[in-house]
Amino acid sequence: MARPLIAITGPERGAFGPRRLVELAVRLYGGRPIHIRPSHTPSAFDYQGVVITGGHDVDPVLYAAEPEVEPRYDQARDLLESAVIRDALTRRLPVLGICRGAQLLNVCRGGTLFQELRSRRRKTSNRWTVLPLKTVDVKHDSRLATIIGPDQSRINSLHNQGIDRVGDGLRVCARDLDGIVQAVEDPSAAFQIGVQWHPEFLILIRRQRHLFKTLVEQARVVQIRNAEHATR
Repeated sequence: MARPLIAITGPERGAFGPRRLVELAVRLYGGRPIHIRPSHTPSAFDYQGVVITGGHDVDPVLYAAEPEVEPRYDQARDLLESAVIRDALTRRLPVLGICRGAQLLNVCRGGTLFQELRSRRRKTSNRWTVLPLKTVDVKHDSRLATIIGPDQSRINSLHNQGIDRVGDGLRVCARDLDGIVQAVEDPSAAFQIGVQWHPEFLILIRRQRHLFKTLVEQARVVQIRNAEHATR
């Protein structure tokens, strides 16, 4: 059987480094990555798993809010990734949302976002860093805990927005020391997780790599399920 196909979404141009790191992690665990951009038609690709990567802020119009900060939106990308997420939810495909990907996953399920986090920080720095210099508390009874371990974990931070009201069917599975949501998951799904940090920049850390490992494993389950269905 061929390796499971993993869709990696991103902007039409740029973000080369993060996307290539995600691709490397997917290949490492036996997945076959394919990059999908706004000019592509997602339905043309029979993927079994999805990674929604980081990038510009999610347009607040998607959660019926007025802009509160200077806009840095990519509406074409919002449209593409919203379609990919909804398709994945319908087909119950494994989904890993990274940073803006976690935010968009939440919005697609009816949630909302904080458009800025600086004013909500008391114990944590608002400084962006690709290094694992920040702390996150992972809930013991979460799917995320079975993947990266429970208790505290060290993460990086490259975001200025975050999850406010949690979307339907999702639950918070990690927060930082200020109580800001750092990860959400669908407890009814095998793997539908959004993390606010960037695990692709932390692939030298085994527990962070396991996010991609589990994604590919669950995509392979989908692949087998589809093959069995096709032979009936």
